[in-house]
Amino acid sequence: MNNLNIWQQLVEQSQMRWREVLEATSVHIQLVFFSMLIAIVLGITLGIIITRVPKLTTIVLGGAGVMQTIPSLALLGFMIPIFGIGVKTAIAALFLYSLLPIIRNTYTGIKDVDKATTMAAKGMGMTSMQVLLKVELPLAIPVIMAGIRTAAVINVGTATLAAFIGAGGLGDFIFLGITRGIDGLILLGAIPAAILAIILETLFSGIERWTTPKGLK
Repeated sequence: MNNLNIWQQLVEQSQMRWREVLEATSVHIQLVFFSMLIAIVLGITLGIIITRVPKLTTIVLGGAGVMQTIPSLALLGFMIPIFGIGVKTAIAALFLYSLLPIIRNTYTGIKDVDKATTMAAKGMGMTSMQVLLKVELPLAIPVIMAGIRTAAVINVGTATLAAFIGAGGLGDFIFLGITRGIDGLILLGAIPAAILAIILETLFSGIERWTTPKGLK
């Protein structure tokens, strides 16, 4: 099939299914949002913990790394007996896939903070918690945000597989296009997903610039 026919199919399918596309995009955003929210909270927390308890570093980073090596569909399958078929399983799997970049970058960002800076802060009478919140985390923000950005982009793409377990999202159109042999339907799911990934990348880049201390910009 030539490219002209593919784009004609895309236009036709868009005209017929634009409401469905909007609904699927909404579901896709929800899957990404909730899984990323959990991953950010837990990932940053674990990243901080392993900077304080070095013995846990190998276990935590190794465990998160193992999750990344499991094929997406297999991980979704493993989650089904726990959460059942649907949105909960998709969110759980996406959350696990998003953990590694966030944990690793949080750990790296904090460990790379100049020791002289932290020692000076302690010398001024700051507690360990104050040093973390007022010195280490602000200085580590660029590295942490880079990890979150990476996780978000991966998350958007992986979320298309949620369609295989009945969780909806833009993957529905990709799956339907593959089963029916309609390339226009595949693009109807793939293009909005790509646009969503670009939007998230831009959004997190903006947040990174906004939260980065002026001296580091």
